[in-house]
Amino acid sequence: MSHSGCHSSPQVLTLHVFSALFLSVTEVCDRPLVSSLPPSSFRSSSQLSTSHAPGFAKLNRRDGAGGWSPIISDRYQWLEVDLGERTKITAVATQGRYGSSDWLMSYLLMFSDTGHNWRQYRQEDSIGSFPGNSNADSVVHYKLQQPAIARFIRLIPLDWNPNGRIGLRLETYGCPYTSDVVSFDGGSSGLLYWLTSGLKRTSRDVVTLKFKALRNSGTLLQAEGQEGLSLSLELERGKLLLLLRKGRTSSTEPQRLVSLGSLLDDQHWHHVAVERRGSHLNLTVDKHTERVFVLICFVVSLQNGNVTFSCAEPVSVAVTFTGPESFLQLPGTTMSSSGGVSIGFQFRTWNKKGLLLSFELPQQGGVAWLYLSEARLQLQIHKSGASLNDGQWHSVELNSRQGHLTITVDKEERDSSQASPSFPVTVESHLFFGCPVEDGSQKCRNLFSVFQGCMRLFTVDNQNLDLIKVQEKQLGNYSNLQIDICGIIDRCSPSPCEHGGPCSQSWTVFHCNCSDSGYSGATCHSSVYEQSCEAYKHNGNTSGHFYIDVDGSGPIKPQLVYCNMTEENTWMVIQHNNTELTRLRPFTGVNQYSIHFDYSSEEEQLLAVIKQSEHCEQELSYHCKMSRLLNTPEGSPLSWWFGGPGAGRVQTYWGGAQPGSQQCACGLQGDCVDLQHYCNCDADRMEWTEDSGLLTHKESLPVRSLVLGDIQRPGSEAVYRVGPLQCHGDRNFWNAAFFDKETSYLHFPTFHGELSADISFLFKTMASSGVFLENLGIKDFIRIELSSSTQVVFSFDVGNGPLEVRVESSFPLNDNRWHRVRAERNVKEASLRLDELPVATQEAPADGHFHLQLNSQLFIGGTASRQKGFRGCIRSLQLNGVTLDLEERAKITPGVQPGCPGHCSSYGSLCQNHGRCVERANGFHCDCNLSAYTGVFCQTEVSASFKSGTSVSYTFKEPYEMSRNSSALPSSIYSDMTLRGENVSLSFRMNQSPALLLYVSSYYREYLAVLINKHGEENTSNLFISFFQIDQNAREDFNLTSDGEFNAIKSLVLGRVHESDDLDADLSRLASLGFTGCLSVVHFNTISPLKEALLRPNSSPVIITGPLAQSNCGSAASRWYYEGKSFLPIHTFLYRRKDTYRNKEVKGVNQEDSQDFPFNNQADSQNLSTENPKEYFI
Repeated sequence: MSHSGCHSSPQVLTLHVFSALFLSVTEVCDRPLVSSLPPSSFRSSSQLSTSHAPGFAKLNRRDGAGGWSPIISDRYQWLEVDLGERTKITAVATQGRYGSSDWLMSYLLMFSDTGHNWRQYRQEDSIGSFPGNSNADSVVHYKLQQPAIARFIRLIPLDWNPNGRIGLRLETYGCPYTSDVVSFDGGSSGLLYWLTSGLKRTSRDVVTLKFKALRNSGTLLQAEGQEGLSLSLELERGKLLLLLRKGRTSSTEPQRLVSLGSLLDDQHWHHVAVERRGSHLNLTVDKHTERVFVLICFVVSLQNGNVTFSCAEPVSVAVTFTGPESFLQLPGTTMSSSGGVSIGFQFRTWNKKGLLLSFELPQQGGVAWLYLSEARLQLQIHKSGASLNDGQWHSVELNSRQGHLTITVDKEERDSSQASPSFPVTVESHLFFGCPVEDGSQKCRNLFSVFQGCMRLFTVDNQNLDLIKVQEKQLGNYSNLQIDICGIIDRCSPSPCEHGGPCSQSWTVFHCNCSDSGYSGATCHSSVYEQSCEAYKHNGNTSGHFYIDVDGSGPIKPQLVYCNMTEENTWMVIQHNNTELTRLRPFTGVNQYSIHFDYSSEEEQLLAVIKQSEHCEQELSYHCKMSRLLNTPEGSPLSWWFGGPGAGRVQTYWGGAQPGSQQCACGLQGDCVDLQHYCNCDADRMEWTEDSGLLTHKESLPVRSLVLGDIQRPGSEAVYRVGPLQCHGDRNFWNAAFFDKETSYLHFPTFHGELSADISFLFKTMASSGVFLENLGIKDFIRIELSSSTQVVFSFDVGNGPLEVRVESSFPLNDNRWHRVRAERNVKEASLRLDELPVATQEAPADGHFHLQLNSQLFIGGTASRQKGFRGCIRSLQLNGVTLDLEERAKITPGVQPGCPGHCSSYGSLCQNHGRCVERANGFHCDCNLSAYTGVFCQTEVSASFKSGTSVSYTFKEPYEMSRNSSALPSSIYSDMTLRGENVSLSFRMNQSPALLLYVSSYYREYLAVLINKHGEENTSNLFISFFQIDQNAREDFNLTSDGEFNAIKSLVLGRVHESDDLDADLSRLASLGFTGCLSVVHFNTISPLKEALLRPNSSPVIITGPLAQSNCGSAASRWYYEGKSFLPIHTFLYRRKDTYRNKEVKGVNQEDSQDFPFNNQADSQNLSTENPKEYFI
C-alpha cells in the first residue's frame, strides 16, 4: 500500500474486511505439482480395478495399468488431486492411459480450497471445456489464461475415445502461494489503520485485498476523510458498491459512485483494488474496472484490532440443474409423531419459471408441485415471494402440521404464505427436485417449465441430507446434475449492454433492452440515428429537428439539432441559451458584463460536430453608442470573448476578422467609420454603429462567454448578439476512394473489435464480386465481400469455426449506384444489413469463444489472402464509429484514387417535380429553376393567396420592332414564341364559381383560358390531342378542333385580367371579376410565373398589381376537392380562340345551356360565321 499526501491533516481510514489477501513477490511459476504427490492425494469417482486407481494418474508414468480409468465411462466421473496447500496453478497437461485406447478428448477443470464448493475454470469467462488428447501417449499442454489459486483440482471428462474408455494421466504446473488471512464474524470486530505524519507523500493511493463472503451483504472496507466525508466498500445482494457519505452519522443517505461484480457471496475468493490517482478513483473487482471522479483524500497507518487471523471454511454442498434432463431424487419420510412433515432447501436462479419440488400424495392419489411462475413461488395455485429469479439464494420451507400446510420463503424476510387443505400431507415415496418434462421411468411428472439453477441445504424433518452420498450413489438418485458446485453465471456483470441499455437474463442467455437508449442490436451497440444533417438529407429528409449521433456506435450520446436544408449547403444548427439581440445599459458599480452561453449540446458533442464538419461559423455582433469594443489608446482590448474547447481561450478579434488580429471586419476591409481604429465602435461616437461578422475559425468555436468592458460611462449603450453555432459539410460522409484494379487495396492498422464490432460503408461498382474488407489473425479473421452481383457476405471466426451472414438482393448490386452495408458482431450474434432490406442475423454459439483476436493489417478493397479484390468506390467507411480516412491514404497508394464522383445516379431520384440533379464534388444539388416548386428537393409548393383585385402578369419575350410601313405582322417575328403544345399544371382552392384560373394571350389575338364551372358537359372534336387531370382522378384526353400551333404568345395572367378587349363580352366580364382563393405551383411549359413573382419579382418579367401574399395555402391542395364545398361536382374548361382561323370545317357540337356559364349559350356551331370566335370547353 502506498500513501498519499493531500493538503489536509492526517485522518483515519478504517478497514472492515471479511478476508484480506496479499500476493507474494512475482516469481517464475511453472514447476510440476503432481508428480511428487503420494497416492493418498488422489481421489476419484470410481476405479476400474486397483491397477486403474487414481494414484497411477501421473504424467509419463507406467505404474499399474498406466493411468486412471473409472468403472463406467460417463460424464459423472471425476479425478481429484489434493495439492496439500493453496497453490498458484498456471498450466495443466493431460495424457491417455499408457499402452491403451483410453484417452480424453475434452474435459472440465474445477478448483476448490476445501474439497467442496467447486468452481469451474472458464476461458474468457465463457469457454468451459479444454481440448484433450488424440492418442494415449502424446501430451497436450494448456497454459491457463489467468492463474488459478486453489488447494484442490478436479478434472471431469466430457468426451473420450469412442473406441475405448476414459483413461487419464495428468500434471499441473505452478508454484506455492502464501497469504495473510483475517476472518470477521459480521459483528463489531475490524482491522484499523492509522497514518503516521512522517510517511512519504505521493500522488497515488492503492488498497488491494481479496475477500470471501458467506453473506450477500455487509461492509467490506471504510475510509474516513476530512470534513465528515467517508468512502466505503459494501456488499449489497452480492454486488460490491463504492459509496460516498457526507456526515458522520450512519443515517446519512450515501451517494452510490459505482457498482461492480455480482454473485460475490459464492464463498470463493474475489480480488478488489481501490486506486486513487489525483481526483479519480479506480475500483477493480476481479478483472473489471470502473473509474469515478471524487474530491476526497485519505491518509492511513496500521493499528491492531480484535480479529482472528484464520479463515473459517464452512462446507455447503450445492447442486446445479443444468438443463431439461436434470433432476435430484431424495428419499421421503412418513408422518412423524407430531403429525407433520418438514422439507427445506435453498435455491438461486435467473429463470422466471421452473419446477422446484414435486412429491406424491398417496392418501389422496395426487401430486404436489412447488414451482416458479413469473418469478413467484407457487404451490398449485397459491403464490408466495417476489422476484425470486434475481440470482440470490432463497430459502424455502414446507411444513405440514395437523392438516395445515405452510410454505415459507426467505424466512428471515418474513415472506410466507399458507395453504390449508382438508387432509394431512404425507411424503411416503420420493421427493423430486427438478424434473424432466417427460421421464415416466422415474415416476417424475412435470407439467411446468424445467428448473435451471442451484440448490443446497436440503433438509427433511429438520435433518440435513448429505449430497456427497447422493453423488456416491449411496442415497437417492440424480441425473444431469453438477454436484458440489453452483454453476450460476451472471451474464449481466459486467453488462454486455452498451449505452445504458438495461440487461436482464435467464440461465443461458442475456437480453438488452435498447428501447430508450437510441441504439439497436443485441447489445445496444449501433446507433439508430444518422451522424450528420448531410446524411439525413441524403435519406430524403427536409428541414427539421433531428437526433444526430456524431460518432455512431461510439461513447458520445445523440444530440438534438436543427437541420436547415433550405440552401445548397445543409446546415446543422446548435442553439444556446441567448441567441437574441440583448441590450445593455450602464449600471452603478458594474464595470464589466460577463455573459456565459450554455449550449443545447454537451461538450464532447460540440467538439465532435466541429471536427467532423467542413465549415462552421457563428455570428458575433456588437451594436454600440459610446461603447468602445477592442482598441484603446494603450492598445489593450476593453472587451473580449472566450472560444474553443472547455471554457475556451481568450480571443481579442471580432466577427469577420482573423484570429489574433485584434480587429473587427471593417479593420480588415479598411472601411471603418474612423480609419484610426480597427472597429467602428472604437470611434466612440454618439450615434449608433455596429461591428458584426462571422467567426469561422473552427479552433476558436464555439463562443463560450463574452466580456464587455466599456458600458459603465454615462450615455453608453450597447446591444450584443451571439448567434447559434452553424456547421455544414460532413467530412466523414463523403470520404471515398476508387479502386480501379482488382489487385489494388488500402491498408490500415489492425482493427480492434474484440467484443463488439460494427462496420458500415457505402459502395458502388460495376463488378460482380470482390472483397470490401479483410483483417486476419493467427486463426481468427473478419471479412466482408460482394460474393455475387446480388449477394453480400459477412464472415468471421473468433475460434469457434467460420460463421457467415448473407443478404440476398432481388436487384443487381453492380448497377453503379451507392449501396449501404452495415455489419455488426457482438458476443451474442452477428448481423448484416444491405440498404433497406431485412436484416440477416446469425447467433453466436452458446458458451463459445467470443474474443476476436486480429494481428495483421486491415485491408480495404483487397485481401492479404490474394482473393479477388474490389473494383469500384467505397465511401464513408466506419469501424466502431471511427471513420477511416480513405482519401488521404489513397493519395499515396498506387492503383487507388481519392474521391468518387457521380452521385446523381444514386440520389437524383430525390429531386422531385422536374427538379434537375446537379453533381457536386461531395454530393449533389437539386436545381429547381425549371420546376414550379422550391426547396432542397424541389418539394415545397409555391403558393399565394389572391384577392379579387390581384393580378400577376408574366410577359414573354418581346417581338422585334415592327416596320412602320407594314400593315401586317410577319410571322417570322414571332417564330420563337410559337407553341405546338401547351403543358399547364396548377393547384387551386376557391369558393367562387365560375372563375378564370389562367389566361394566355398572343399578338395574333389568340388566347387560351382555363376556367372552372360547377357543372357542364364534355365536348370533343378531332385535330390534335390535349389532356386534363384533376387530383388523383384518371387522366382524360381530348381532341380540340383548332390549328396545331399557338402563335406569338404575349403574356400569361393569373387573377384579374386588365386588358380584355380581345375577349367576348361574357368571358371579359368573367376575367374582370378576378380570382379569389389560392393558387399553387403554377406551371406553363417551362415557365413558373407564380414562383417568379413571389421569389424573384425584381429580376423576372412579371407585373404584380393588387395584394399578393405568399402563403402555405397550397400545402393541402390534394384535399381541396374532397372538403364538401357547395359547388361540387367541379368541371374544368379549356377555352381557346383563334380569330385568324379560315376555311376550316367545324364538326357539330351539342351543348347544354348553363345559366352559370352564359357564354355557353351559343347557336349550333355549324351556323357560326367563320369570322366569329370558336369556343371549346372541357
